[in-house]
Amino acid sequence: MFVCGNQACGARWKQDEVQIRDEGQGPVFRCPQCGARNHVKARKAADGSTTYRQVPAKAAGNTAGNTAGKAAGTSAEKPALKRAARAQARAPAPGRAKHGAKPAQR
Repeated sequence: MFVCGNQACGARWKQDEVQIRDEGQGPVFRCPQCGARNHVKARKAADGSTTYRQVPAKAAGNTAGNTAGKAAGTSAEKPALKRAARAQARAPAPGRAKHGAKPAQR
C-alpha cells in the first residue's frame, strides 16, 4: 500500500494501481489523483520478483558517498575554507568605498 506524500491529497493506492518509473532521481510513482512524485525503493525477492517500498524523499536522495562525507565533517570544512579564500581575493572595485567608509567627495 502506497500513500501520497502530498499533504493535501494523502490518497492510498495499491501497487497495481500506480506506475513506478525512474525519472532520473530513482524510482518514483506519481499519484494518480494529484500527480505528486513519491519515492520508492526496489527490492529483489529470492524468487526474482521485484517489490517496492515507499520511502521519504529525503531518504531517497542519500547515497553512501554523501553520508560518509557528512559524518566525517569534511563537507562543513570545505565551504569555510572557500569563503576565507574568496574574501581575501576580492578587493573593492575601483572608485568604490569599502563597507562602512564614507563616500569620496566629487
